[in-house]
Amino acid sequence: MDGDLSVAVAGLQEVFARYPRRAMLEGCPHCRGPVPVDDHHLFSLTISLGNTVGNRDDLKSLLPLLLERMVSSTELDPAIVLGKLPREQWRTWPEAEQGSIDGYLDAVWRSLLATYPSQVGSFFDPATFLDAVMAGGESVERFLDVWDVMLGSAADRHLAATVNGLDFAGRRPTALAAWLRRESVRDRLFRAFERDHAMSWGDDLARAYDLVRR
Repeated sequence: MDGDLSVAVAGLQEVFARYPRRAMLEGCPHCRGPVPVDDHHLFSLTISLGNTVGNRDDLKSLLPLLLERMVSSTELDPAIVLGKLPREQWRTWPEAEQGSIDGYLDAVWRSLLATYPSQVGSFFDPATFLDAVMAGGESVERFLDVWDVMLGSAADRHLAATVNGLDFAGRRPTALAAWLRRESVRDRLFRAFERDHAMSWGDDLARAYDLVRR
């Protein structure tokens, strides 16, 4: 983890420390009974957490661990973990708790865009991150605004890779697809190609530019 991301994770741990982590969680009495909290089986726990296992305070107690593990390993699914938040109405939580989660998401996003190729734990690429944000009930616009002002080859290469991997012919247009079709994105890809046309990724930039100007 880079410095900003480490600070964000530490902030989560501090804010949510008031919720003690329990070694055993109550499960649905009809289907599973008590469930041990095992660091080695967090993925299976995230599927049921807050649903048939545990309650809101249990989710809060485990959230720093889950969010830290998402940026340090590939064992968790970001969409599953962040998808717990809207069901628990996290935008009604205390401001400090909301702010620590927002700070974490901002730090993950900037870390992703800062290098190419990059993989921040289970966030394999920008598309994975944005899908998880939407699963968390959040708009992606604020993150796209950050991408707009993050300059340099790494952010541009992520832009080209996202364009080249997106199904623009899909039946349901997405906010990401609409953002990528803007004239400013086309201009950015063209400038990036002019700058990096002799590099090994020059063809990727050219292909992305051709796709968004159709």
